[in-house]
Amino acid sequence: MLRKKGSLVLCGAFLFITWNAVLVLLLRGRPSPGAEQRGVAEGPAGDVVADVLRMADAFEAELGRQKEILLQIKSRRSPLDPSGGGGAGGGAEAAFAPRPPVIPILVIACNRVTVRRCLDKLLRLRPSEELHPIVVSQDCGHAETAEVIRSYGGAVTHLRQPDLSDVAVAPQHRKFQGYYKISRHYRWALNQVFRTLGHAAAVIVEDDLEVAPDFFEYFRALLPVLQSDRSLWCVSAWNDNGRDGLVDPGRPDLLYRTDFFPGLGWMLLRELWEELEPKWPAAFWDDWMRQPEQRRERACVRPEISRTLTFGRQGVSLGQFYDKFLRHTKLNADFVPFSTLDLSYLREDSYRRSFQTAVYATAAAVSYEDLVQGRLQGAGPFRLQYSSRDAFKMLAKNLGVMDDLKSGVPRTGYRGVVSFFYKGRRVYLAPPPGWSQYDPSWS
Repeated sequence: MLRKKGSLVLCGAFLFITWNAVLVLLLRGRPSPGAEQRGVAEGPAGDVVADVLRMADAFEAELGRQKEILLQIKSRRSPLDPSGGGGAGGGAEAAFAPRPPVIPILVIACNRVTVRRCLDKLLRLRPSEELHPIVVSQDCGHAETAEVIRSYGGAVTHLRQPDLSDVAVAPQHRKFQGYYKISRHYRWALNQVFRTLGHAAAVIVEDDLEVAPDFFEYFRALLPVLQSDRSLWCVSAWNDNGRDGLVDPGRPDLLYRTDFFPGLGWMLLRELWEELEPKWPAAFWDDWMRQPEQRRERACVRPEISRTLTFGRQGVSLGQFYDKFLRHTKLNADFVPFSTLDLSYLREDSYRRSFQTAVYATAAAVSYEDLVQGRLQGAGPFRLQYSSRDAFKMLAKNLGVMDDLKSGVPRTGYRGVVSFFYKGRRVYLAPPPGWSQYDPSWS
């Protein structure tokens, strides 16, 4: 496509130069009326001819400049061809090399002055200001937090959610006022990013998240995967069961598909926002995202080892899950060059086949007692089966993984399977073979 565009431009430029050159030659070769008899043109007609000749001289000079520009374009080194000059990547195609995608980071802020910790890490790790503009959207009108954000000057864009009024709610929901305001803020902020600023994709983080060294690399490499696979609807930096001891420390490169919407540092496309925005909920937006009507059997990509870490115990959830789970999440410390890896294994068909083979053919079936008492043969992986909601919750709780379900989907689950490490071995907490769908009553 680039070669075709370059050829069309060169042909057009050639025709333009040829036409103007012919015009110049015709004008300069045309004698003035009566010039042979009088030597010079006189009167209005002579003035017109003189003006035309002056225009021809100007055209000729301009054509020379255009020729120089075209020669420079022709010899310009292509960013797709480091050797420069000729070859498949050289020539005019270089001028039409696709621009790298811009992926803004939308920071959702309110009244935490510790947003500084989040922003400092983002700015220190950001590989490019142009490719990753940081947009901080602040709700709450908290002056001290606003001053912290202002202190970064032009390094970030500071937006303020204009509607700070209370949301009209039913009396029994007054204690959830904060959740209503958060949902309103998300809607406003995402409209700013996608509709006002016109971005095609965005990564959302909240003001209490710290990011890993390869946070930007992770999302840049997975953007093409998200764009090309309609069975995916987000990429998340978070593993709900990412506590130290539940993840394989030797596989920071390992990625999964999950049917559970993780959040906590996630990327979406503008097309998804255009789908969700008209029906965006008044409150509890994240659990709303986990309903089958929104998920529509689509999955997210999530890592083995989290690329975000939450440090905000205080919030509208009053520390729910924080002390028991979130504070112990392992943040990846190694840079994984995801953009150099083959991520095609994440495509739906190939991933489903290989995952089901690993769970139901490769992994040895074991009992809970054998697992916890260490009576296992080999290095694994192992499959621990559950057949009911209560069985899942009991096993998950006893093994230290999160036991709650949303619309029937367990955290990190893919086709009902929860993958985690236990005492140095891979374990799949899995439904019986032949699983077909989630039961929303399992919540």
